[in-house]
Amino acid sequence: MSEDTIRLVTIGRMLRRRRRLLAVLAVVGALVGYGTSLVFPPRYTTSASVLLPGQWEERELLTQVDIATSSTVVDRAAATLGWRGVSGAELRDRVTAEAADGNIVKISGTADTPERAQRLSDQVAGQFVEFAARIAGGGTDSEAATGLEALRKNVEETNRRITDLASAAGSGQTVESVQGRTALEKLRTSLEQAMTKLDEADPATNKAGMVVMGPAARPAGEAPPTRTQLVVSGALLFFLLAVIGHLAAARMNRRLRTEPEIAAALGSALLGTVDVPEERSGAHRPEDRVPRARIRRLLGVDTRWDLPTPQRSGDEAGRRIRYRRVCARLRDRLPAPGRLLVVVPDGDEIARRAAGQLVAEANGDLLLRVVEVSVDRPIVPDRDTESGALVVLSAGGRTAQELAGIAEACADGGHEVVGVVVAGTVRVRPTRSAGHPPDDATPALAVRGHVTGGSA
Repeated sequence: MSEDTIRLVTIGRMLRRRRRLLAVLAVVGALVGYGTSLVFPPRYTTSASVLLPGQWEERELLTQVDIATSSTVVDRAAATLGWRGVSGAELRDRVTAEAADGNIVKISGTADTPERAQRLSDQVAGQFVEFAARIAGGGTDSEAATGLEALRKNVEETNRRITDLASAAGSGQTVESVQGRTALEKLRTSLEQAMTKLDEADPATNKAGMVVMGPAARPAGEAPPTRTQLVVSGALLFFLLAVIGHLAAARMNRRLRTEPEIAAALGSALLGTVDVPEERSGAHRPEDRVPRARIRRLLGVDTRWDLPTPQRSGDEAGRRIRYRRVCARLRDRLPAPGRLLVVVPDGDEIARRAAGQLVAEANGDLLLRVVEVSVDRPIVPDRDTESGALVVLSAGGRTAQELAGIAEACADGGHEVVGVVVAGTVRVRPTRSAGHPPDDATPALAVRGHVTGGSA
């Protein structure tokens, strides 16, 4: 796992080098979001407000909210609406209620059209008011209401009897008659006060007047998530997943990046590093004829994104000096001039071009034969007249296990790894004359497969 810190420059490099792939994935995510919007039809939501007069505690308001979304209220609304194929159980999932400030209960209804959403909210609000009134004692079938009405009638009858007794007591000419009339009037006053207090304590009188505060407004737009939101969310989700996937892959990358690590994995000495000019964006390689390779090149995934940006190269002469110094070190390490096997990992285009340039710079003093070996199952040709093997590869392309496998394959073929050459890409300064291509283009691209440099 790489211990390098993921910085903003790393994210910027990834966005720049993988912009085509990220754009394609964002389009795919947008299409997925659009398909999701087709599976789930648009919904419209509106609300109707019900005012609860009087003094209400918070727990009482929550009770009214539960009553508004109860099965009794919603089933009655469904029966009144009479929508075909829509039952009360389905409507219960579309109706919500909440307690707002000022003793107001907001009842929201969701439907597939604005008209249906408006009718649903209004109908549930009406059924809630009617049902709440019946619970509060507004119906004549309630035992409490019947008993209270009978008590009022008894009080009225008692008042009439008091009036009759007061009339029979005389005109108040005697002390006894005056005392009797006074006692009867006190009794009448006590009864009236008791009935007043009973009426004030009656919950049906205090909290029965719920009012629907006008019809629900017809919704002008879809309820979230809308189709546009699903499309944008899908594109953004796929884009972020792609970015996170790239960063996670770079974080878990086990490929060796430094020259000492590469030399240690191959068990040999580092002979030097060489520069390979960066390919132009319009250059075509032979493997690009394969449809899969064309797709990879079109999406921009045929090159590594996590490698640093190539530095500018001084000139061709400076690059050739590096190759000549590597050849000189090779001559010093060989006991006598002879043939040498140049091993290049399969698929490493930078190393292949560097090996071709080494062949061109050998000038016949070293007979170099370039072979490409598979990294998965490396097989190196058996030793013939070669004096050893030279491994040429680019940095950040192979793991320690893969390089160890190449070293073991060289040992199985009887070749001693005499050195390692690490190749890297550089940016070439544009020449003044566009009609003359760089001199190093031809030898670098001419080497492929088994190549012999110099005169045999």
